[in-house]
Amino acid sequence: MADAVFLAALNHLLAQADWARLRLLPFAGRPVRLEMPPFVFSFMIATDGRLQDNPDPATADVVIRLPADAAFLLPLGQDRMMAQATVAGNAEFATELSFVLRHLRWDIEEDLSTVIGDIAAHRIMQGAGTLADWQRRAATNLAGNVTEYLTLERPMLVPTGELETLRDCIARLNEGLDDAERRLTRL
Repeated sequence: MADAVFLAALNHLLAQADWARLRLLPFAGRPVRLEMPPFVFSFMIATDGRLQDNPDPATADVVIRLPADAAFLLPLGQDRMMAQATVAGNAEFATELSFVLRHLRWDIEEDLSTVIGDIAAHRIMQGAGTLADWQRRAATNLAGNVTEYLTLERPMLVPTGELETLRDCIARLNEGLDDAERRLTRL
C-alpha cells in the first residue's frame, strides 16, 4: 500500500515536470531501491520516464539509503533531507536520479487551479506565501526579543561580545601567570 502511494505521489510530480521525465528516459527499465527504515520502496523507470513497480525488489541498479529520521527533516527542506542520503550503484544513473529527486517540486498552484480556477489558486498561494513570510518574521523577532531579554534585562545568558572580552582577559591573565611563574623559577 505504501509503495502504491509513494509511486503515485512521485508520478504526479513527474507528470508536472517534463524535464525530469526526459532526464530519466535513458534509464527506462532500470530498477531502483529507496531504503528509509522501516520502509523500502522498489521501483523502476518506465518507458515514458515515469515510475512503475519493480517486479523483482531484490535487484536494483541504484540503492538510495536515507536515515530513519529523514522524514522529520523534510519540513526543513528537501535539500536538507537529501543531504543525509547515501547512494550506491551505477554512477551515471545515480547522478541523474539524485538530480531529479533533489529538484522535483510540487506545483501546488497548478493542482489547485484545476479544482478552483486559476485566479483563486493564485490568490490562495499568494496569501499562503504572505502568511509563511509573516510567520518567519514573527519567529525571528521572537527569538531576537527572547535573546535580548535573557542577555540584557534578566541576565541569564552572556552576550557574545562580553564573552569574547572575558576570553581575551583570561588569555592575558594566563600569559601573565606563566610569565610570573617563569620569573619565580629563575629566582
